[in-house]
Amino acid sequence: MNNGAPVILVTGGNRGIGFEICRQLANRGAQVVLTARKEEAGREAVEKLAAQKLTARFHPLDVTSSDSAGALRDFLERTFGRLDVLINNAGIISDGEASGLEVKLSIVRTTFETNTLGPLQLSQMLMPLLKRSRTGRIVNMSSGMGSLSDMSGGYTAYRISKAALNAVTGILAAELRGAVAVNSMCPGWVRTDMGGANAERDVSQGADTAVWLALDAPQDLSGKFLRDRKVIPW
Repeated sequence: MNNGAPVILVTGGNRGIGFEICRQLANRGAQVVLTARKEEAGREAVEKLAAQKLTARFHPLDVTSSDSAGALRDFLERTFGRLDVLINNAGIISDGEASGLEVKLSIVRTTFETNTLGPLQLSQMLMPLLKRSRTGRIVNMSSGMGSLSDMSGGYTAYRISKAALNAVTGILAAELRGAVAVNSMCPGWVRTDMGGANAERDVSQGADTAVWLALDAPQDLSGKFLRDRKVIPW
């Protein structure tokens, strides 16, 4: 690997949009660290990339565990000494999703732990490494379902978690202005295990804005919510 190439961490990189983000980044020459909660799934993903002559490193990560996040931070410190981009892609939609009047609070809490607190904790823990980069960036994988300006019913836990993730984006962007760019993005409705077979977009379209934000977007673009490389309302 080229040590001058950007070091980019992708959470939930073993499948779906996360895997496609890793594939596109590796194809652009980035030093990709692919993380997944299940070690076997993560290593299979890295092997799948290797079969395409693309290189990525695997490291296990449970985004809800501070110990797991700490081990990842130590690995990045030892291996690279910096982090250029954190892509908080890992997310869940629970089988127990329901309307706002019926959803169990345990489902909301579980979803919130992964989709909102996970990215916040990882951002806090990896900030010293990100600040060593001249082009430090955080990309939070959000959703139009978390947009307050277009809020609807159903999928309550998921919607709340993504709206709160957008708040995390705004807070960190304000606090890190001039040091690290922080943005949220919506991939659109993408054909993945989560999005289902009827979704209108393929994974390459879903991954495009994340890759653009990681490698190509202006460094002063921060504190925004984007879809298809364009700013959209919160």
